[in-house]
Amino acid sequence: MQNTGRIKITFLGTGTSQGVPIIGCNCDVCKSTNTKDKRLRSSILIQVKDKNIVIDAGPDFRQQMLKQNLQKLDAILISHEHVDHIFGLDDIRSFNWRQKKPMDIYAEHRVEVAIKRIFDYVFASTKYPGIPQMMIHRIENKPFTIDDLTIVPIRGMHYRLPVFGYRIADIAYITDVNFISNEEKQKLQNLDILIVNALRKSEHISHFSFSQALELIKELSPKRSYLTHMSHEMGFHNELEKELPDNVFLAYDGLELKSSLEI
Repeated sequence: MQNTGRIKITFLGTGTSQGVPIIGCNCDVCKSTNTKDKRLRSSILIQVKDKNIVIDAGPDFRQQMLKQNLQKLDAILISHEHVDHIFGLDDIRSFNWRQKKPMDIYAEHRVEVAIKRIFDYVFASTKYPGIPQMMIHRIENKPFTIDDLTIVPIRGMHYRLPVFGYRIADIAYITDVNFISNEEKQKLQNLDILIVNALRKSEHISHFSFSQALELIKELSPKRSYLTHMSHEMGFHNELEKELPDNVFLAYDGLELKSSLEI
């Protein structure tokens, strides 16, 4: 029996690895007083079926959780092992204490190895009191479940580094990629919402540019699309949104979206 549920998405951060503003930068975008031009490191919160799931936990994770006043976190999905996507994992300690269990973290094998190297104290045989507790679930490029919620990984390339985006029901989140194969694009058909990275106007070696992201959106034809992982080089939020097609929007920190989901 199927019931209609709802997915709520909150953009916790929509910026690049350095965020916006960038330390020491005096460009007009970095000095902007518009809150939509202030971007923490990219991450989203997905709330569905009484679960709170975060994709990526970068250096701003603590600040992002405090902004949301999040009392419970059920799982963290990791796209890849770069600093701006995993260096907030130490701050799961508060959730460990509140929930009395390790945090469930979903990552592919290469990323698991990196997490265990960087956070070696978490996995040491003799553990220091109060360290984070992590339960890493190794995933592959095939659907997996968190309880009864199905999640579909989407393989993309971050220059030469394979990374994962994720699809849940009719929503997909793709960040830090500049190539998606035709085979993987088949997993992105019939979307209600597509969230995709668009680093800047000019081309970049490892991220979609503004025009490349729009080309992908045109090809996949989702009902709605949102651009994220944007740098200060993209320009002002209020100016850039004037250049967008009717069904494409700029994400910004704190933006909330809802989509229907067949449960």
